[in-house]
Amino acid sequence: MLIKDWKKEDWKKEICTIPNLLSLFRLVLIPVYVYIYLHATEPHHYWIAGGILAVSCLTDLVDGKIARKFNMISSVGKVLDPLADKLTQLSLIICLSVHRKSLRLMLVLFVVKEFFQLFAMIFSLRRGQALNGALMIGKICTTVLFISLIVMVLCPWLSETTTDIITGVCSAFLGISFVEYIQAYYGKNKKVQNLEA
Repeated sequence: MLIKDWKKEDWKKEICTIPNLLSLFRLVLIPVYVYIYLHATEPHHYWIAGGILAVSCLTDLVDGKIARKFNMISSVGKVLDPLADKLTQLSLIICLSVHRKSLRLMLVLFVVKEFFQLFAMIFSLRRGQALNGALMIGKICTTVLFISLIVMVLCPWLSETTTDIITGVCSAFLGISFVEYIQAYYGKNKKVQNLEA
C-alpha cells in the first residue's frame, strides 16, 4: 500500500501539512545544534544545545499526535518523521563521541543497525512486503537514546564512569533492538507483511 500511495499522492501538497513541516523543522535544527555544541566553551552553551534538542523532541511528539488526530498521516510523513529521528540521533552521538571516546563503539553499532534496517526495508519493498510500523522495542530504544544523550549534552561534567554506564545501557537497547529487527525481517516468525496490490 505504501508504494501505491507514493505513486498516487501529490508530494508537494503532502509536504505542506503541519506534521511534515514540523519534521522538516527538526531536520533544520540539526546543523544548528551541531554548530552550537561543537563550538561550546561555556556551560550555558550546552544548555542552549540541550534546549534545541528539547524543542526537537517536543515537535516529534506533537507532529505524530497532530497527524493521527487530524488524519494527516501520509507517505511523505512516514519517511520524514523517522528520517528526522535517525539523523538527530546520529548527529547527537557523533558530537558527543568527539569528547567521549566510549561513545565511538556505540556509534558504530548505531550505524550498522540503521544500515541494516534501511537495506532490509528496501529489499522487502522490492518483494512487495514491509513492516507495519516500528517495533515497540525500537520505540523504547529511541526514547532511551534521546533521554540519555540529552542528559550527556546538558551535563558535560559527568564522570567517565557515569558516561560509560549510560553508554552501556544505550548500547544494550541498541543491540536488543537490532536483534529484534533481524528477527522481524528474517526470523522464523518474521513480521513483514505483503503490501496491498
